[in-house]
Amino acid sequence: MDVITDIYNEAVLNTVATFDTEPKTIEEQEIWFLSHNSKYPILVAQFRNKIIGWASLTKWSDKCAYSDTAECSLYIKKEYQGKGFGKLVLTALLQEARKSGLHTIIARITEGNDTSLNLCSSLGFRNIGTTREVGRKFGKLLDFHLMQILLDDQETSSSGTQTNIAAKS
Repeated sequence: MDVITDIYNEAVLNTVATFDTEPKTIEEQEIWFLSHNSKYPILVAQFRNKIIGWASLTKWSDKCAYSDTAECSLYIKKEYQGKGFGKLVLTALLQEARKSGLHTIIARITEGNDTSLNLCSSLGFRNIGTTREVGRKFGKLLDFHLMQILLDDQETSSSGTQTNIAAKS
């Protein structure tokens, strides 16, 4: 839990990957952690026995009609970004989403985050719109792009690697 919190807080303090502006406490993250289950898992990426990132699925809405839709989140430690770990974790997350019977996965990606936009596109996500000036961070109003993948229409695969992906049980 501490490592996941540290990775997230690095993004809070240094990036626009999240619109949170204050670091999360361990207690706050424990509540978040407990809101996940087999349908909405948290996966961690390990490289050489070290947790280097994580990804999760979260309910899109509490309304029953959205029960087959989830939002994905992905965070990789800065020093491991750009090395393919994000793609491995997101691919594994989409495979878990399929096993859970989810139909639609949504990603909200802040303007300027071309790496995440390209990653999602490479796995079959499509840009379905832009929400203008909805978040203020580092003194700037920011847009986010809404991306979507319909799991019934896509198949994802991953290649072999030394990275281990584990789900929260």
